[in-house]
Amino acid sequence: MPPRVVERQEIMDRFLSLEVARVTERAAVAAALLRGRGNEKAADQAAVDAMRREMNQIPIQGTIVIGEGERDEAPMLYIGETIGTGVGPKVDIAVDPLEGTTLCAKNMPGSIATMTLAEGGTLLNAPDVYMEKIAIGPGYPKYVVELDASPAENIRRLAKAKGVATEQITALILDRPRHADLIKAVRATGAAIQFITDGDVAGVIHTAEPETTGIDIYIGTGGAPEGVLAASALSCTGGQMYGRLILDTDEKRERARVMGITDPKMIYGIEDLVRGDCVFAATGVTTGSLLKGVRFKPGMIETDTVVMRSASGTVRWIRAEHRQFEKFEMTTPK
Repeated sequence: MPPRVVERQEIMDRFLSLEVARVTERAAVAAALLRGRGNEKAADQAAVDAMRREMNQIPIQGTIVIGEGERDEAPMLYIGETIGTGVGPKVDIAVDPLEGTTLCAKNMPGSIATMTLAEGGTLLNAPDVYMEKIAIGPGYPKYVVELDASPAENIRRLAKAKGVATEQITALILDRPRHADLIKAVRATGAAIQFITDGDVAGVIHTAEPETTGIDIYIGTGGAPEGVLAASALSCTGGQMYGRLILDTDEKRERARVMGITDPKMIYGIEDLVRGDCVFAATGVTTGSLLKGVRFKPGMIETDTVVMRSASGTVRWIRAEHRQFEKFEMTTPK
């Protein structure tokens, strides 16, 4: 029997999925070495450096379109930076080398290393501002929830579409003072709320598997770059997400204009945030409800990673055992 012919698209799927997983694994291990040490910037820097080293070994012509944020003065994989060997497909890259820097520094649940690799020119080049967001998982009619509908209306619509009472809906909300009115409105419907202190990329992804996570809807305001990363993950699972940039100063509006944003009031759907095929990966740094954190064992490092691809709708859960520590360029934290 002649060997099976493997289509080029299938080769790309297998190749890039594994390569992206390696990148987030390296970043997660580097950050995990600094868990609980109280130094957010050092942990972020370790993840950034490890991610950059690994990405520069991939045969791609990559450009960072979503990089490290400016608000916390973090060490950057900066927007416009070229990544990869310079040979191979042209791709857009969105990264958050350590989402939940505070969670890692305090050794609290839920910090992850994450990135998206997409066809060149297909990711929204979002400025580092806040974004209003609402997200739900797969299986619902389009526009069952809407950004401009009230929180109560969205909870009622979702409950009706799911065939349950509003009391059986659980919303995930970032625990911030700015969400006080939102929290009151959601609770008035009888719905439950689960809070997160950081990490709204993982928060949005929780809506993709409500049977496992118990989360039906994500509502609130968080970072726009994180919104693009989260949208790329939901695009692989068939979920829905809508977002709008908060451009409430002249300086923010000018930054958005320079980055190509022509309509400051536009509501973005997933298809606007991620317009082509993409591969999303996240590796746990500290154990949370989405992924287990890095485990350091005698003679071995274990990591848990999820890799998704939008074109195939494939979701892979990878539990890896690493025995060649030198590949991680590990050093003893000071």
